[in-house]
Amino acid sequence: MDEIDRAIINTLQGGLPVCERPYLAAAQALGVDEATLLTRLQAMLASGLLTRIGPLYQIEKMGGAFTLAALHAGAQDFEHVAQAVNALPEVAHNYQRDHALNMWFVLATESPEQIADVIRKIEQDTGCEVFNFPKSREFFVELKLQA
Repeated sequence: MDEIDRAIINTLQGGLPVCERPYLAAAQALGVDEATLLTRLQAMLASGLLTRIGPLYQIEKMGGAFTLAALHAGAQDFEHVAQAVNALPEVAHNYQRDHALNMWFVLATESPEQIADVIRKIEQDTGCEVFNFPKSREFFVELKLQA
């Protein structure tokens, strides 16, 4: 990652301009052309340096819900369980961890009541007990990279 990539990440964390061509406006603010910005973003996504580019919503203000959940999947069943969990459209992220609860995932639903329904479905589909860790406080964490 070079200084331009760091500047792109640092700048875009604050949001894209709301206009007809947001990437052009962002590129101009960064002192590069739009094609360069888009090429660099695509390269960072392809390499895994970035996993997504998009807005973050406070889903609760729109009537929906998020929760962090975890389960234990045996080593021999881990891939099968991960596929079953990831097949659900409500699963936003899924991470393997070196912990007794070795699979952690975020559920995003259109209503708070749906969280329990999705957890029940995961338990039925996988045979694994799901532990629900709903958000009690919200924190804003911003990563700023040194140039």
